[in-house]
Amino acid sequence: MHSTAEYDLECDQVSKHFGSVRAVDDVSFVIPKGSFFSILGPSGCGKTTLMRMIAGFEQPSSGDIRIKGRSVISTPPNRRNVKMVFQHLALFPMMNVYENIAYGLRCSGASKDVIRAKVHDVLERISLPDVANREITQLSGGQKQRIAIARCMVLDPDVLLLDEPLGALDLKLREAMKIELKLLQHQFDTTFVYITHDQSEALVMSDHVAIMNGGKFVQIGTPQELYHKPAAAFVAGFVGHTNRWAGRVSRVESGEVEVATDGGLSLRGIVRGTVSPQVGDIVNAYVRPEFITAQRSAGHNPQADAGQNTIEGRVDSILFNGANSRVLVKNRAGELIEADVVLTGDEQDLKPKDEVILSWPVAQTLSFKD
Repeated sequence: MHSTAEYDLECDQVSKHFGSVRAVDDVSFVIPKGSFFSILGPSGCGKTTLMRMIAGFEQPSSGDIRIKGRSVISTPPNRRNVKMVFQHLALFPMMNVYENIAYGLRCSGASKDVIRAKVHDVLERISLPDVANREITQLSGGQKQRIAIARCMVLDPDVLLLDEPLGALDLKLREAMKIELKLLQHQFDTTFVYITHDQSEALVMSDHVAIMNGGKFVQIGTPQELYHKPAAAFVAGFVGHTNRWAGRVSRVESGEVEVATDGGLSLRGIVRGTVSPQVGDIVNAYVRPEFITAQRSAGHNPQADAGQNTIEGRVDSILFNGANSRVLVKNRAGELIEADVVLTGDEQDLKPKDEVILSWPVAQTLSFKD
């Protein structure tokens, strides 16, 4: 991999083995200056081990890690210009806000005037200019979060690592902090590397997201690319909500496949992934609920146009969630299919036991052999 200082962080074929376990397996990526980069994956996929190697708490079994173009493999954690925010924040309860933020500067021998100027500057940037003399116990969860970030940012790190930092917050505060973290990253223009198993955190905040599974990066892309153009079945199933059918390919024609599902459906879709399926191959087909239209069967012609898949079924239940409401429809084979609907509260809304026809574009059925 070509190394230049235009990247704040580069990992080049980094691996970490614990005995026979490959916790991180040949991972390579680059992060441009001032980016918000998330590593998203299920628990145990290796993301925390990767983060600890970047911070210097673990030594890679092989590969190289470069910060601003310089290898840090032999540099101890306290000499790397990388700071880390943990889920438990690790603020010092016996110190007030000012002393917490000033701590790292004091340790590095900065003068009182420099410390005062930097602490007040960073408090302005996190929009908490008046809390310098408050005790940590007097802060809200969101304020503690910002102070933990300020304590790192006052040291001008090249990279800030955030390990599941919102995990301990309640849902409403977590939603607010997602937006806040994105704004803070812009405010400091520092590279944030964020690890999480919560896809909505990664998609909302990040410039680029790496999907990690089994120690490897499955796909790196913008949130939009991962959502709309998944490169592997794992990504299609992990990012966002989706309906999935397993089946066998009955026809292949110029990038389009017909799949005879295990439940007796015939679905048409487009081929995705690295392996092109042949007739007879077993594949998984994915369709997102927002692409499926649910209409009452009465007065509706099930012979939809050639570019659509259609399924008949009956509404099993309604999942009301305001603008994000959804119906669960049971088809003739007894499978439950999710479709997004607009519920306005009037008589026209779909109700349980309504007979419906589901339809969606062939191009929104993504079929993977892998």
